[in-house]
Amino acid sequence: MAVAHHPAETKLSKSELINLYSQIRLPRMIEERMLSLLRQGKLSKWFSGIGQEGISVGATAALNADDVILPMHRNLGVFTTRGIDLKQLFRQLMGKDGGFTKGRDRSFHFGAPNHHIIGMISHLAAMLPVADGFGVAFQLKEQQRVAMTFTGDGATSEGDFHEALNLAAVWKLPVIFLIENNGYGLSTPVKEQFICKQLADRGVGYGIEGKRIDGNNVLEVHQAIQQAAAKARAGEGPTLIEALTFRMRGHEEASGTKYVPKALFEEWAERDPIARFETYLTEKNLLDASLKQEIETRLSQEIEAALEDALNAPLPESTVARETAEVYAPANIATTAPRGQQSEKRFIDAISDALRQKMSTDEDVLIIGQDVAEYGGVFKITEGFAKQFGKARVRNTPIIESGAIGAGMGMALAGLKPIVEMQFADFVSCGFNQIVNNLAKTYYRWNAPINVTLRMPSGGGMGAGPYHSQSMEAWFFHVPGLKIMYPSNPYDAKGMLLAAIEDPNPVLFFEHKGLYRSLKGQVPDEMYTIEPGKAAVTRPGKDLSIITYGLGVHWAAEVAGQLSPEGIEIEILDLRSLLPWDRDAVRQSVEKTNRALVLHEANLTGGIGAEIAAYIAEHAFRSLDAPVTRVASLDTPIPFSPDLEKKIYWPKDQLADKIRDLVAF
Repeated sequence: MAVAHHPAETKLSKSELINLYSQIRLPRMIEERMLSLLRQGKLSKWFSGIGQEGISVGATAALNADDVILPMHRNLGVFTTRGIDLKQLFRQLMGKDGGFTKGRDRSFHFGAPNHHIIGMISHLAAMLPVADGFGVAFQLKEQQRVAMTFTGDGATSEGDFHEALNLAAVWKLPVIFLIENNGYGLSTPVKEQFICKQLADRGVGYGIEGKRIDGNNVLEVHQAIQQAAAKARAGEGPTLIEALTFRMRGHEEASGTKYVPKALFEEWAERDPIARFETYLTEKNLLDASLKQEIETRLSQEIEAALEDALNAPLPESTVARETAEVYAPANIATTAPRGQQSEKRFIDAISDALRQKMSTDEDVLIIGQDVAEYGGVFKITEGFAKQFGKARVRNTPIIESGAIGAGMGMALAGLKPIVEMQFADFVSCGFNQIVNNLAKTYYRWNAPINVTLRMPSGGGMGAGPYHSQSMEAWFFHVPGLKIMYPSNPYDAKGMLLAAIEDPNPVLFFEHKGLYRSLKGQVPDEMYTIEPGKAAVTRPGKDLSIITYGLGVHWAAEVAGQLSPEGIEIEILDLRSLLPWDRDAVRQSVEKTNRALVLHEANLTGGIGAEIAAYIAEHAFRSLDAPVTRVASLDTPIPFSPDLEKKIYWPKDQLADKIRDLVAF
């Protein structure tokens, strides 16, 4: 690459240039001290950005203070340029009390919303769709703001990179995608990562501008980001910028650099971004030895004072109660008594009613997903919504799941209440990482509520085969930080969905497709909410408790009616919420009937029923007159043939005999 010494022109004043010099020196000086502490065993890990400071500092300095930045491992300069308190930063980096994550995550895995910095996760490109979500919020609120997200060359091979860039291009979002191309992933050179001549060329494929710059020239970086930001603020959409640079140390210090040819170090040492900027300032008679020493002394004093504070700080302390209490953001959502008239509604109409009413009364609510606009979604739940609310709030996405969910997270962080529709719940597997590692963990890690509602049309009985019929709630049941709701009737569906949209935590809202048009019930016309985590007794009984949810409630009711003439009175407990689930209601029901059967449509092994059965055995054992029994579907993929599905896969036909055995035990 031919390297220009500096841009031909810069509009920065003398004071701005000197300030920029101080900003680029600070992260280098911090790193040098941190590497010393690492060798002394006072720091556990370090991802070095030495040699790449020109990108972090130049890009951050080019943006407005309220623009959002989503940095990565090697972007210490983002935090320091934004004026993060060094004492709190060093406590975070050293795992001490008073850091940003309370000891719950390490190094730069934290957000600082007051500085408009959004923390990364280890899954690299996962944060790119989150930047899109901020871009949507800026559009809707008509704010002249920009989101800038960093990624390395390695993460450009990930699916989230493609989904995020494509979505930003389609929606013309004010987002800057900044690639730090330092020549290597961890140890894999770029020639083994991609075959295109330069990563900036990929912009053409998305219909956006792609630009390659010298990442070791802080002024060139500053200029390029300013230009991209101005374009974004003017409504001209995203820009892809590839900043060429080099990592002068290993992926992290334990990795070493033996895989890098020595000649590369020598070549890039001559392009050191700080040395080059010093030369430029000296040639312009803006920086002399005295001023340089003055800046270094001031920065050194700030660093040493903050380091002394962090070294003397204690390790974080906590309790079981505190840790578990802070997995979820506080949600004060109570069951509200419905007012006014009721009318008979199908399950599907209750869902649509809740969405329409909420969007009518809260402009922060929006819906995104495949075919949700003019088409109304594959189940027609949002039919007419695009006309009523506009396509800014009812948005068709490309065929993406991860990108849509990640964008939802960005919207939530920007204060919106996004509802992301999975066309079929089965497809959520393509967005699994965003759910379990981004949505679920963010509040616990750095105290940022994530109000995202994922609508999940699920379940079988429609002859749709193994990819459109699954009940995958157990996949997410194991993940702290998520909430899972699964209504069984139209009344609950409306009240629970309204509660989900108001909940400051991520909610997976399962809707059984087979109930959409087959089930009717009385539903209040006005809005109301049902408190999350509360079960309901849908049929009282004395001989046996069936604990179930979703379609299982209807199976249980049918069998209860069949067995009542035999003198068997079954109590049916509809869990409604699966995470958190109502342990007290389960225990109370079992203590009343002395027998428990846990029923669900999902297959048996590893299902939610196993956890409930274990809880009953542990906490209500003295009340039991018979073993806790589980009834669930066969441990096979869901077959397409209706006879295979309903007569062999489903457990419904076994239910009556299982109940008789339990009562007779």
